[in-house]
Amino acid sequence: MSTVEMIVKNEPLDDIVTVFALLQATPHLDMMIRRHNRDLIDEYGTLEASYARLFAAGVLLEGEKGLAIKGPNWKPPKFMTEKRYI
Repeated sequence: MSTVEMIVKNEPLDDIVTVFALLQATPHLDMMIRRHNRDLIDEYGTLEASYARLFAAGVLLEGEKGLAIKGPNWKPPKFMTEKRYI
């Protein structure tokens, strides 16, 4: 099992978006999550709602080419600080 797959299967959606929105545009992130854990975004609009929460909280800001950038309130999720998947 790949590291990305383990993260998507085990972590909350907001934590996944906090990290991967910096690296992948929304359509690619949607595909990645659907491939590894369809239940996370089973309900229509769940991914968009996660983005909206993170933008409203200042965790993410709009970047270029469909990517997000770190906002003033961005902090690495617990799985990163604990280095769970390294």
